Amino acid sequence: MSSTSFAVPEHVRPVRERVQRFIEENVYPVEEVLDTGDQRAHGTMRDLMARAKEEGLWALGHPKEIGGGGLPFLDYVYVNEIVGRSEHAMIALGTHSLQDSIMLNLHASPEWRDRYLRPLVAGEVFPSFAMTEPEVASSDPTQLQTSAVLDGDHWVINGRKWFTTGANRAAYTTVMVRTEPEAPDHAAFSMIVVPTDTPGYEIVRETPVMGMLGGHCEVRYDAVRVPRQNLLGERGKGFLIAQQRLGPGRIFHCMRWLGQAQRAFDLMCERANSRVAFGSPLADKQMIQSMIFDTAAEIQACRLLTLDAAQKIDRGDPARVEIGLIKVVGAKMLHEAIDRAIQVFGAKGVTSDTPLERMYRHARFARIYDGPDEVHRATVARLLLREYKKGRRWSFAG
Repeated sequence: MSSTSFAVPEHVRPVRERVQRFIEENVYPVEEVLDTGDQRAHGTMRDLMARAKEEGLWALGHPKEIGGGGLPFLDYVYVNEIVGRSEHAMIALGTHSLQDSIMLNLHASPEWRDRYLRPLVAGEVFPSFAMTEPEVASSDPTQLQTSAVLDGDHWVINGRKWFTTGANRAAYTTVMVRTEPEAPDHAAFSMIVVPTDTPGYEIVRETPVMGMLGGHCEVRYDAVRVPRQNLLGERGKGFLIAQQRLGPGRIFHCMRWLGQAQRAFDLMCERANSRVAFGSPLADKQMIQSMIFDTAAEIQACRLLTLDAAQKIDRGDPARVEIGLIKVVGAKMLHEAIDRAIQVFGAKGVTSDTPLERMYRHARFARIYDGPDEVHRATVARLLLREYKKGRRWSFAG
């Protein structure tokens, strides 16, 4: 693909179409069941996972050498845009473990690779990741207080984490901990793999988020002892590993947001054409037409920004400015697209008769996780201004 083309590559179109058909025919019809999170939901999800494997759509973005479909990064970016149309499709299609499986593949000891990696990719076990803490502003991660001290051949972990998504069903949690208290800032932290059945690992509660229970757990680590070899990578390298995880992860987030926005846009346009008010369809009203225009423009602008960032990452560029831009612009775009769709639906839009009200609640969270908007705005502005301070200019042409 050329550096100036953002069209879906021809060789990716067939798999995108198969993924979209799978979601529309298999996932959409059971979303209400899956939203409950009860035993029936778990059984339904297991059926979807088995069907995805049968159809050759399982774990498409995972490397082949660890049991995945082996789609290259940029190809998978386009597929992930379709996966994002339903929050449940990530698990149904086995994409939920991509960041964690790559992290294990690159940094875990042979023991943990053997124990977790292939079962993780196969969807037989689930991962979780613990960084955020309730007592500190996690937008400044150098404040994190959860500690790990080496006692003989074991790490002893003490502290409290929350928003450990999926901890209530995960086989293990990768925990960001302070292991080098004398080291400066980011060099003070490491990552350690903690099996969730380890004594002292206590799930305090499943934290409600915008009225929903989505597996966001608060976890206490009370003298949790794990072997020395549970260290992921090197001591003091926790933030470097986290950045490896978060950079491509933010691209995947933004592409999923585009999928959500596209779904909201589709629903909005269908409603505008079918709903009659004051003698004509809503689609004839200029204010509705303005909403359609604004949403279309914002989705396309965000899409091009995201694909530009993805191409830079694919070329080995850290793309810090581009990732910061899409994180803020993408979260705002998502919120606005769903908000307008709800407005066009009217009262029905705020009920569970459509997926919009649940999508809207998730969209608000997007402006906080993986760094709040304010941090990304400040970081990007500093990076841009730094170039001018050095007598250079910033080129948006790449």
